[in-house]
Amino acid sequence: MTPAFDPSYARLPERFFARQDPTPGAAPAPVVVNRALATRLGIDADWLESAEGTAVLAGNLVPEGAAPIAQAYAGHQFGGFVPQLGDGRAILLGEVIAPDGARFDWVLKGAGRTPWSRGGDGRAWIGPVLREYLVSETMAAFGVPTTRALGAVLTGQSVYRDGFHRPGAVIARIASSHIRVGTFEYFAARQDEEALATLCEYTISRHYPEAEGPLGLLAAAVSAQAKLVAQWLSFGFIHGVMNTDNCALSGETIDYGPCAFLDAYQPQKVFSAIDRQGRYAYANQPQIALWNLTQLASCLLPLIGPEAEAVTQAQAVLDGFAPAWQAEWLYRMGRKIGIARATPEDRPLIESLLSRMATEGADFTRTFRGLATGRAREEFADPAAFDSWAPGWQARLRREVVPQAVLSAANPVRIPRNHRLEEAITAAVAGDFAPFRQLQAALAHPFDPAPEFAAYEAAPTAEERVARTFCGT
Repeated sequence: MTPAFDPSYARLPERFFARQDPTPGAAPAPVVVNRALATRLGIDADWLESAEGTAVLAGNLVPEGAAPIAQAYAGHQFGGFVPQLGDGRAILLGEVIAPDGARFDWVLKGAGRTPWSRGGDGRAWIGPVLREYLVSETMAAFGVPTTRALGAVLTGQSVYRDGFHRPGAVIARIASSHIRVGTFEYFAARQDEEALATLCEYTISRHYPEAEGPLGLLAAAVSAQAKLVAQWLSFGFIHGVMNTDNCALSGETIDYGPCAFLDAYQPQKVFSAIDRQGRYAYANQPQIALWNLTQLASCLLPLIGPEAEAVTQAQAVLDGFAPAWQAEWLYRMGRKIGIARATPEDRPLIESLLSRMATEGADFTRTFRGLATGRAREEFADPAAFDSWAPGWQARLRREVVPQAVLSAANPVRIPRNHRLEEAITAAVAGDFAPFRQLQAALAHPFDPAPEFAAYEAAPTAEERVARTFCGT
């Protein structure tokens, strides 16, 4: 079954986007198709793997019912406002209608130039395509709201990056939508209140039909982002580039450029090569999420009412962010140490463990998983640091009968570690996709301690550590 499209975003006023067909690749070749996601979308996975499906994934064939566009948006990038960004290498084919009626954007990332390519070629290379595929699908397996990867193809053309010719590729990204804080900023910067009102109404109808007006939309976005960032922290995830154009109103994780997962726990850890000031460090992510939401609130003020009253009302909504993310963090971190419903009294116990982990270089994922297997102390340079914490933890667990499954369900065995991703990418550049497929299989069920994937549980050696990740260009 081929996709059923309803490109509602393309029916918005023309200033919301530019109509843009994908640029065909020279010789498209399949890399991977997400058969489970295809089924969820009501798409025949066999068709998607066919020559015709490959042509659609590459942008060589526009499917019936699609209306290809590049979306307009602005954004604060590392705190500095850029009034015009837009899709520079991403083309939205339209919204796929799943069998249950749910609506999902289908975007081709790396499908050629658009009016907002800003001198770039609009293409992607295989490295960031494979990174996004693996990390986004792992996040979905974790249960974290995220964009998804439907498939990836080679274009048959090389692109020039960092002084090298690299294999060109396209990834098909699926999302609840690609409406961003930066989309609102685009029209706010132009003082286009009519467009802001249209965008607000469209976003509410698409994502939060129970929300009432712009304040209701802001409250829904605050709630979604608070839960999302708490989930990121609970898995040791660092987004790496939390600009407002990468903050989705749907509450999904979007843009897997210089992202990474912690190895050793360091709250101020930064992997992104472009984050030289540590703005988007692991522990800074909640305050940055609030900063981004504040920019959204500023855009919505003209729709809320008279300025003074609107500022007061918006601030009251924003004030709910801190308690919301902290409550979600406490719930999730409590489960990571085996407490089904942690209370504020449990916070010192959790924070004490994290502090000891930071001091003793303990691996984030392996330590928490080790609580379920009895091997957590092995992750500490000085195991005495864990030993002095453990009695208080064990006493807390005795206060309630918690199934072992709580610990196991909150703590993955495997994560997409940087060195494994780099290993897969390096091999793929040379034409060998076996490491990618092996890593894909290992990450498909990240909570399952399958013995055949034991090698993927290991933390990197000193020689394997990856200090910097790069933007997905």
